[in-house]
Amino acid sequence: MLLQQDKWTVGMLASQTWSVAGDSSRSDISELFLQPFVSYSLGEGQTLGANLEASYDWNASQWSVPINFTYSKVFTAGTQPMSFSIGVRKYLVTADGGPDWGLRGGLTFLFPEK
Repeated sequence: MLLQQDKWTVGMLASQTWSVAGDSSRSDISELFLQPFVSYSLGEGQTLGANLEASYDWNASQWSVPINFTYSKVFTAGTQPMSFSIGVRKYLVTADGGPDWGLRGGLTFLFPEK
């Protein structure tokens, strides 16, 4: 779900995944995923965003909670619209021996309706 108002977008993505079939020798899966997010449009195709990607493994009783800060820009290469993004991630909670931080980048091809 999300709400867009003026230059702001605020929302939440949530899911729960369970094992229901498959090889009985594999471990069962039961994981909750929560992703609250907020973004602000700077204009001219630029956006600043922040989100959590919190996951909880019910079987291991373990949280992983990184917070991400991103910048994205919509642009055109020839006639193809695209979006470039770059960001940094800081883990607020992670398993023992897990990462402290990370980087992310993305390139998305856009196909708007004509």
